[in-house]
Amino acid sequence: MKSEYEGESDGASDYFYILLGQILIVSLSLSILIAFLGFFRKEIFLDNAKITFILILIILQVLMARFSDASQSFNIYLLPFCILPIITRAFYDTRIALFVHLITVLIASFLAPDRFEFTFIQLLGGMVAIFSIVNMRNRSQIFISSGVIFLTYSVAFIGITIIQEGGSDAITWQGFAWFGISALLTLFSYPLIFVFEKLFGFISDVSLLELSDTNGKLLRELASRAPGTFQHSLQVANLAEEAIYNIGGNALLVRTGALYHDIGKMEMPMYFIENQANGMNPHDEMSFDESASIIISHVIKGIEIAKQNKLPEQIIDFIRTHHGTSITGYFYRSFQNAFPDEKIDESKFHYPGPIPFSKETAVLMMADSVEAASRSLKKYDVETIDELVEKIINTQIEQNQYANADITFKDINTLKKIFKKKLMNIYHVRVEYPR
Repeated sequence: MKSEYEGESDGASDYFYILLGQILIVSLSLSILIAFLGFFRKEIFLDNAKITFILILIILQVLMARFSDASQSFNIYLLPFCILPIITRAFYDTRIALFVHLITVLIASFLAPDRFEFTFIQLLGGMVAIFSIVNMRNRSQIFISSGVIFLTYSVAFIGITIIQEGGSDAITWQGFAWFGISALLTLFSYPLIFVFEKLFGFISDVSLLELSDTNGKLLRELASRAPGTFQHSLQVANLAEEAIYNIGGNALLVRTGALYHDIGKMEMPMYFIENQANGMNPHDEMSFDESASIIISHVIKGIEIAKQNKLPEQIIDFIRTHHGTSITGYFYRSFQNAFPDEKIDESKFHYPGPIPFSKETAVLMMADSVEAASRSLKKYDVETIDELVEKIINTQIEQNQYANADITFKDINTLKKIFKKKLMNIYHVRVEYPR
């Protein structure tokens, strides 16, 4: 029938109209995808690298389908279409992964011999793939996902065949072999995730898990050279992770950033109070502006250490912003008290910034400040912890430290409650009940 149809058609005229129809379909599909990103994911819509990455994935999938269409001996079900939602989910959320997969399957279906069957099977397979790696925390999840994809393909294939043929006689083992090969090929998503990370400068959950391993070289060095700072970083990581989980955000990214945010203190650990075990404080023999300069320098040194160890830029951002443009309050006030008549050069006491520019970096700044200040409390009870958290975060708001972060006052109120509760748990504060 296909040969007869092609023999009767006007080749040049039909080719033009077919090409026009294809352009319209592809343009409409991609326009819907871009509109979705523009309305619901502006941070991706405004990032050319992220848009380019998504389009490249779609193009590669369509080229795979085109290759199958051009080759009469190559079945389209051999191709790993479910690799797309897995890779997309590694860098974005589940909704984006599902939407991109849906658009890609609709475009590729025009190159499939049975469009409805192809679309139905691939959509189900893609959905299951996304569900199976919703929290991709280890390599075994890729293998589990591959098995679940094969099972979904097989069940959908059996159901459609029975409906179309009115029985199970038409079910062949060859179809299951195609699905098995396709599912196995999805295992290549793991190395491809690594490749795309390097090409586009992205960071996946798998990489974050590796970086957050406290047995890693850099974190072990921090624990050895600045044990007090390492313990502080662990506490901040726990606070920030719990906080971002409750207001929405990337909890694993925050935790990893918190573990590395103070690595600059390794250079001169004894100048930071959490590492002073013998009671000696080198700041006692220094001027206030010199002390402030050393304290401030841990941010710059941290960035240098992070770059030397090839940490991703997303982690270095936490080092840059965890103090924002705030002031080293203790040394600034000490200078004022010691020299009340002298004009102060405030630039010597200010951190270089920048201020936090995301929900995650803002939460880390709060958690870091609150945890560090809580260690200086002389008395731990509900009132002192409540007053401490309110004072620190309100001061940071007054200094416009969160002006560039996507965080609301509602989020901040929620964060305050979480920090108070967590600090009371850390210091074993009992809530006093009315009698």
